[in-house]
Amino acid sequence: MYCRAKRVGAVALLLVCIFVGLVAAAEAAPKYKWQLASPFNNPVKDKGLTFFIEKVKEYSGGDIELTYYANGLLGSHDETFHGVRDGIIEMAMLCPYVNLVPGGMLNWMPWTVSNYDEARIAYAYPDGILFKVMQEAWREVNMELIFNSSEGGYGIANNVRPLKTPEDLKNLKLRVSSSLAYVRALENLGKGVGLTFETIAWAELYNALSRGVVDGCWDTYVGMVDSRHGEVIKYYTHEIMGGWNAFNIVINKELWDGLEPKYQEALFKAGSEAERNFCDLFEAEDRRYIQAMKTNYPNLTLTELTPEEVSVWKDRADMPSIWAGLADPWLDKVWPGEKMGEKIRAELDSIRKQVAEKKKK
Repeated sequence: MYCRAKRVGAVALLLVCIFVGLVAAAEAAPKYKWQLASPFNNPVKDKGLTFFIEKVKEYSGGDIELTYYANGLLGSHDETFHGVRDGIIEMAMLCPYVNLVPGGMLNWMPWTVSNYDEARIAYAYPDGILFKVMQEAWREVNMELIFNSSEGGYGIANNVRPLKTPEDLKNLKLRVSSSLAYVRALENLGKGVGLTFETIAWAELYNALSRGVVDGCWDTYVGMVDSRHGEVIKYYTHEIMGGWNAFNIVINKELWDGLEPKYQEALFKAGSEAERNFCDLFEAEDRRYIQAMKTNYPNLTLTELTPEEVSVWKDRADMPSIWAGLADPWLDKVWPGEKMGEKIRAELDSIRKQVAEKKKK
């Protein structure tokens, strides 16, 4: 009897231990397991998004677990966009092309942000002017903006000649995308000189440049090095697009709206830190990219412009007409009667002055 009772007690103890273990495992398991997709292939992006994933886990107390799918593993850019919009994919890093996001042109209007210090203010959660505008743009297409990834400025790369003045665009064929404000700026820059355009997917651009399908493209230091465009490009002028490269990290809106406030706050907090980290990462990488271009591509000519030369490109681009034709109609629809376009431009001017004054000290 004693031995039997002892065995029963041991089994009961074992069952209790199993139950406690199962309860502990259940408590330790994440409440949410989501996909974070990126259609892009870039090691610095990977590092920045991995930082974000770790911060989300930390600030959610382990309740949110993100699995990262880079390099288009969950589909092309547009397929990923539709996946997040429809709730098939929870989160993604995306570009707000105007054919997908009607207000997307505000993310990267030429000559708005020109350096990382300005980006740290203009794109920052929650008060950055471009964050607030793009938050509304993404909500319009059933997504919530969490944070932005700033990745430096744009220039123009080509295989025909160095670009010093807009007249140097003569008879060039440049690759463009659905960043409509950039296209309009180039149209104004190329008036009367025979500039033409070709729409080519980013993933196909290297081959298009190497085969002469296009003469050039707008490009960044990142594209010149990590996408290896410097291998098939002869000339690069960095500052003449006046554009800033910012990607958006977004979440499905219905999923977002169903979250407890503490999880929304955790995502915003993680995103805010990740945004600053992205600026730090890419600002440091810019210096490495420039050196890598000089070292790895000895046949590549880098052209530097003076502030006076840059102002010629900016004036020729005629940005007031682009704001009036592209941005202001959408802004007036979302913020009727508030003259939001004027407010945004005034705020961006204030940021530029603030950063310039700080650099003088």
